Amino acid sequence: MTDTVDAPADATGLPPETRIGRAALRVADLDETTAFYRDVIGLAVLDRDTERTMLGAGGTPLLVVERDPDRPARGRTDAGLFHTAFRVPSRAALGEALGRVRERWRLDGASDHLVSEALYLDDPEGNGVEIYRDRPREEWPTDLDGTPRVATDPLDVEGVAAAADGGADPGGVVDRAPAGTDVGHVHLEVASLSAFEAVYVDGLGFAVGMAGPDVRFVAAGGYHHHLGANTWRGRTTPSAGRGLAWFEVVVPDAAALDAVRARLDAVAAERDIEFAVEARDDGLAVTDADGIEVRVRTP
Repeated sequence: MTDTVDAPADATGLPPETRIGRAALRVADLDETTAFYRDVIGLAVLDRDTERTMLGAGGTPLLVVERDPDRPARGRTDAGLFHTAFRVPSRAALGEALGRVRERWRLDGASDHLVSEALYLDDPEGNGVEIYRDRPREEWPTDLDGTPRVATDPLDVEGVAAAADGGADPGGVVDRAPAGTDVGHVHLEVASLSAFEAVYVDGLGFAVGMAGPDVRFVAAGGYHHHLGANTWRGRTTPSAGRGLAWFEVVVPDAAALDAVRARLDAVAAERDIEFAVEARDDGLAVTDADGIEVRVRTP
């Protein structure tokens, strides 16, 4: 599954091959949260010990769940996660996900975004989750400037349900999300959209797509969005409690990583935005103005 179009890379921004990698959550109850992402979302447990679970699909790690019961619950004003969005490779896989949710959990919402079809729910600790499938690129509506046009229309839920393969048992629940499932995007709740843009657009190099007075969607390679950020709930304080620990942005090579570092250095020198950059063995860890950590690495 690819997010990119056949277009040259923007020398001032991220290469079109850029994608989201893993996400990580801090939770109080590791067993309950692991069971949710295994049995409802359909991820396979790839590795586990008493403090941490790694889950994924098709052998690819997608989600790290870390036990941290001593950390306080996320406060009502804290920035952090709006949802982690798991992208499945087909409408049939989305129908299978809907079957798991209906059988084993509760569906909080469902939308047709024109470019995609999406299901929404919360995990046992209140972390938002989206499961979605993209429509083919050639079917995406676009604005005059070529930006993908996104709406929030009612989803044909029963049509999605009917698309499920059902496995060997027609009408049965398919336990696992298929290979090709990934983290398509991460949506954040932030205190300041201008501070978000300083780090993720001016610094990391994402391009702004759809935008409103209280929301931004940014992407590389003409995708509808790799990151979302909103101020809908009036978050005013940095992330400090349980919830999102970090997420990854994966760039294709060392040159792209060096360009990210150079842009971040320029933002730090020119803008009055509080954020930190730390070198890691596999790339960079950036802690933004809202206390959210994004790790930028190569494959």
